[in-house]
Amino acid sequence: MINQLLKLFLFTLSTPVFAASPDWSRDVEVRGPRENLYELSPREFQRTVMAGRRHALFYPVTVSELRIPYSPLKTFFESDPDHPVRKLLFDLTRVVSPFKSMKEVYSWLGVHDFPTTIQPETPNPLPNLSPEERALPMGATLMTSENGTGLTFGCATCHTGDLFGVKVMGLTNRFPRANEFFRRGAQLAPYVNSFVFRDVLEATEGERLMLVKAKEHLRYVGAKPPVVLGLDTSLAQVALSLAKREPDNVATRTERASRRPRPNKLETLVADSKPAVWWNLKYKNRWLSDGSIVSGNPVHTNFLWNEIGRGTDLVALEQWLLENQKTINELTAAVFASKPPRYEKFFGADAIDLARARRGEVHFVTSCQRCHGVYEKAWNSPVAQSLSKEALLQTTRVTYHKKTPIRDVGTDPGRYLGMREFANELNGLKISRAIGAVVEPQKGYVPPPLDGIWSRWPYFHNNSVPNLCALLTPGSARPASYWAGPAVDRRTDFDSECVGYPLGNQTPVAWKTNREHFYDARKAGLSNRGHDEGIFLKDGVEIYSREEKRELIEFLKTL
Repeated sequence: MINQLLKLFLFTLSTPVFAASPDWSRDVEVRGPRENLYELSPREFQRTVMAGRRHALFYPVTVSELRIPYSPLKTFFESDPDHPVRKLLFDLTRVVSPFKSMKEVYSWLGVHDFPTTIQPETPNPLPNLSPEERALPMGATLMTSENGTGLTFGCATCHTGDLFGVKVMGLTNRFPRANEFFRRGAQLAPYVNSFVFRDVLEATEGERLMLVKAKEHLRYVGAKPPVVLGLDTSLAQVALSLAKREPDNVATRTERASRRPRPNKLETLVADSKPAVWWNLKYKNRWLSDGSIVSGNPVHTNFLWNEIGRGTDLVALEQWLLENQKTINELTAAVFASKPPRYEKFFGADAIDLARARRGEVHFVTSCQRCHGVYEKAWNSPVAQSLSKEALLQTTRVTYHKKTPIRDVGTDPGRYLGMREFANELNGLKISRAIGAVVEPQKGYVPPPLDGIWSRWPYFHNNSVPNLCALLTPGSARPASYWAGPAVDRRTDFDSECVGYPLGNQTPVAWKTNREHFYDARKAGLSNRGHDEGIFLKDGVEIYSREEKRELIEFLKTL
């Protein structure tokens, strides 16, 4: 006990004093955007945010043991598969691993290469990185321990988007495969004998032991693939992983529990959703797209859910959280400080029809403002006549709800149904009580702040709506299916009039060659209904004409 207290005392002395301690309690009022969450000086704020972005890029949770020995892995994928001995291992593992190089692995995972330069329009500049750090894709992390260097993945894997060549930290990765990565790993592990692995790939004994630990942790990972590429199955992975542990307050890992997991409806129930954008958190006091986390720091909860899904010992994780508050504060500061990309930075100010956008503001106030917040525009300011067009397009102030609301507007209930299947078990964990995290399933979703809404297509939590034109269409008339694709070419991969995916004969032909990019809203959990009656419909009749919808979309481009 004395040693623990001494360690905590020394840690406290080495931790910078933050000017404010955020209130993470239930229903705390948020009286304005908490961009500078800890009320730091400008210099310290910038330093803290850059440190936090580094934690987002390189996963900091050192008690996470689900790491793959990096050098042998690289040797395996980049060596000659015709080598007699290696061919045996290569052919065996190709039962579940079709990759022939690390580049193919990263491409399949959907992680992005670091930009060669930081472009001027990048809203979240990256910290200074060494050539070695840039050699891996964003989110890939090499973690060194006594057994050697292992590969794992961090926050930026799912929370960095590639927007027409600009890497935007905090934007949803359109095609992440993080959950599938763990599922494939659990499939592959039984095929790999650690001693054969060591001898064939010339690994060290430490790297063999690292593999043994990874295989051990994979026994407690329950994962399933998403119903369509672009969504993740985090709810299912947490629930199914908990089902492989004992139902006590530390989720004890036992061989019995791993071999005979408790049944959970999320084995089949679809509760898939896309990774949420970061910059909305500054306005909110409850977390996730459904607002089901009603208290606690969302970064704490993110680490907890990540590590449950990685098979980590929760007693060790709780101790790590206690001893690494500085790291948590830095990452939290970076998440809350993130900013959305601006439309005009990609397409130019002249790409927005200012008169049309101003007419659209009227429709927004009538139909959207009561749920999504108030957006004061520079074009309404007393000095508007002296401003450039780009300056006129800026939002000068956002006023969101003091207490984050939940609205049931008829959208797919999958997340609510899924959250009910493991909320009680999460709340019963000792670590949940220690970090103040409380989960309460919500029948509905948070009407999100709309900063950067133009960059967040496809829409709804389950990606069921391809663009804003479809969103403003009655649910019964929305496209039942569409083809998705990467945002590479601004001219072909983006419908600037409808803001989002191009449809019909405008869909790039290359997208249609990959069946994984086909979205079918008729599948379970992928419904595109809701968010129309009482908003854009009155008694089943549309409120706005086609031109008025275009005006509203033009206004949304400026947020």
